[in-house]
Amino acid sequence: MCRWAAYLGEEVFLEDIVSAPCHSLIAQSHCAQEAKSPTNGDGFGLAWYGGRAEPGLYRDILPAWSDPNLKSLCKQIRSGLFLAHVRASTGGATSRANCHPFVSGRWSFMHNGQIGGFERIRRALEAALPDALYDQIEGTTDSELFFFLMMDAGLETDPQGALERATSQVIAAAERAGVDPALKLTAAFSDGQAVHAVRYSTDGQAPTLYTSAFHGGRCIVSEPFDRESAEWQAIPPASFVTMTRAGIRIRPFAPASGMAIAAE
Repeated sequence: MCRWAAYLGEEVFLEDIVSAPCHSLIAQSHCAQEAKSPTNGDGFGLAWYGGRAEPGLYRDILPAWSDPNLKSLCKQIRSGLFLAHVRASTGGATSRANCHPFVSGRWSFMHNGQIGGFERIRRALEAALPDALYDQIEGTTDSELFFFLMMDAGLETDPQGALERATSQVIAAAERAGVDPALKLTAAFSDGQAVHAVRYSTDGQAPTLYTSAFHGGRCIVSEPFDRESAEWQAIPPASFVTMTRAGIRIRPFAPASGMAIAAE
């Protein structure tokens, strides 16, 4: 599965996380230590916030370790809030449109995990979206569709509630289709002001997630990029994280079951 890192705080060069540390995100793209597969070579992406409300976005299909443009950009771009992702595909072609992060307006989103049985429930989930959101979808991944389900569920005003409602929607669709609702959801998303993250799985085996103070700010990551100079805290499963410039808050994440939705 994928590896990712999010940062919020004082402006730093992106290379401080993406390429410079001994176990940087680029290092994790070919030698991850806490993923089922150590190689995450199906593309990469960056979303960073600066002087505009909408984030800058750079994505490509090359493995992160072999793209000199990525290293050059990370040496030059400074940001106080950014998301970075290296991809190991669990479905969907290796294409730029399928690389994370995904962006809509001021929101950016990236994901490590998958929707089990996605091809069996994809049509029903897409049909639930209004045209204005459906028309923004560029790729074929379960991650991008899940992001737009969150947008439809009220992401603009209620990030945790939108995430819980979208999760419940996926579980309910799987149950209606007779598919095991095997959802793994370790994701981060931002509106340019705060970073939100979740660690959740329907089978209790959620992909890893950590946080630590770093360079006048704070990181949330799939796995630590530097175990020597930072004190990493593992985020418990079934947790929702909100990180602002004032601090970090970790709350329980408990979406309603599909059966509970059907009974309403």
